[in-house]
Amino acid sequence: MRERAADLLEWYDRHARQLPWRMPPGCGARPDPYRVWLSEVMLQQTTVAAVTSYFERFTTLWPTVEALAAARDEEVMGEWAGLGYYARARNLLKCARTVAEKGAFPRNRAELETLPGIGPYTSAAIAAIAFDASEVVVDGNVERVMARMFAVEDPLPGGKRVLREKAALLTPEARPGDYAQAVMDLGATVCTPKNPACGICPWMGYCQGRKAGIAADLPKTEPKKAKPVRFGVSYVGRRADGAWLLERRPARGLLGGMLGWPGAEWGDVAREAPPVAAAWREVGGEARHTFTHFHLRLDVRVADLPMEAVPAVGDFVPREAFRPSDLPTVMRKVFDLAHDTFDNI
Repeated sequence: MRERAADLLEWYDRHARQLPWRMPPGCGARPDPYRVWLSEVMLQQTTVAAVTSYFERFTTLWPTVEALAAARDEEVMGEWAGLGYYARARNLLKCARTVAEKGAFPRNRAELETLPGIGPYTSAAIAAIAFDASEVVVDGNVERVMARMFAVEDPLPGGKRVLREKAALLTPEARPGDYAQAVMDLGATVCTPKNPACGICPWMGYCQGRKAGIAADLPKTEPKKAKPVRFGVSYVGRRADGAWLLERRPARGLLGGMLGWPGAEWGDVAREAPPVAAAWREVGGEARHTFTHFHLRLDVRVADLPMEAVPAVGDFVPREAFRPSDLPTVMRKVFDLAHDTFDNI
């Protein structure tokens, strides 16, 4: 198996993607563990294209883990808005504060895995990339490459164990950090989900899936269950002085800790629970959003609220302090539907 790793590393030295959290292969320097950790957390369930601008903004605002640890929760959550999976942002802060207290990131996978929000994949990736530990790093790209390399037809997610075992066979002792990134790059740029470019693959001669003519069909996946649909109502209220009525969601749960528009709990039907007595009016259309486990449809109500309004939930945010970009994506969709109904925004 050694020649496979050597061939891939030779390819990586020529074709490695230039990413803001990486060090160029062969430069002799290790990347900053903080930047590696931050990129890996951001990349969970998200693409490189979507993450790059967020990563650059975060590292400009908070260039060290100590700076991030000292940041206000609401500021970090606001900058995270749009990346989704907001539990990651909450764990990001918890982890940064834990590392700041320790004085540095642990250097091995087992200790890294004790930190908030760091699981088996992320701990292995940080240990390998930041500290050059010989760890088996398996993400979606790596699973696809291994399924094709070894012609593994066990469908995902059940086949994950087998694919990890295959990946372990190829992980080298030398340059494990570069190797981990090389397999990811191979999956992202050559061994792609559709129309893999087998003709330029450094592992073309070893690939059992290609030899069997089934590479493009791998990995196989189990049929997905249809996502249920939930319904809700969002209330967008603006006070006479331009302040907006918003509520911060509970720290735990979906969109935890994020600002949003008051509304009834999401369920099988849209239930009405206005946050304050007012002449609420409907807005044409509905805000639609898809989460990991369900589709959401929100009816939107808007109202002009008097200065003396006392809401049952939420607080008024002054006009000058309100930024739609601080809202999570679903709440921005609500605002986009609602804002044209107000004057002088």
